[in-house]
Amino acid sequence: MPLIDPARSALLVIDVQARLMPAIDASTLRIANTVRLIRAARMLGLPLHVTEQNPAGLGATCPELEITAGEALPKMSFDSLRDPAIAARLAGDEALVVCGCEAHVCVLQTVLALRADGRCVHVVADATGSRHDANRIAGLDRMRAHGADIVTTEMVIFEWLGTAAHPAFKSVMPLIK
Repeated sequence: MPLIDPARSALLVIDVQARLMPAIDASTLRIANTVRLIRAARMLGLPLHVTEQNPAGLGATCPELEITAGEALPKMSFDSLRDPAIAARLAGDEALVVCGCEAHVCVLQTVLALRADGRCVHVVADATGSRHDANRIAGLDRMRAHGADIVTTEMVIFEWLGTAAHPAFKSVMPLIK
């Protein structure tokens, strides 16, 4: 897989929700890295997509992510692409940087559908979680086996920047430190 091209990529945050996250292993780290990715995407003007699995049951997106009311797309299917509104929203995205919960359920099924559709997918391992780390690892391994690129938050941000000469470099660097 090539480097993550900011001109071709969008960030997809799957189901980082208030009632789910307390049960997620290392949830504080997963949330912090997701916040870093969202802030970097916004600073660099990249498309951002957010889903919420059964928000009536699992609550809204965690407030730390600073998602506005209309930004999150509700869904009931584990595979986000099974929801017509989400599939339409993602239709023009050639490459997606994906993070969220749970790695072995909604993230996995969405990534497999994106790969089956021929999309380039980069899954952010340190911003993706499950209730049990064994499930997270199994989900990441299966996604890798199906052609997804497994990356970290810092890899994504530095690849989006591409160079220390990027106009946003100095403003994005506090997200790394």
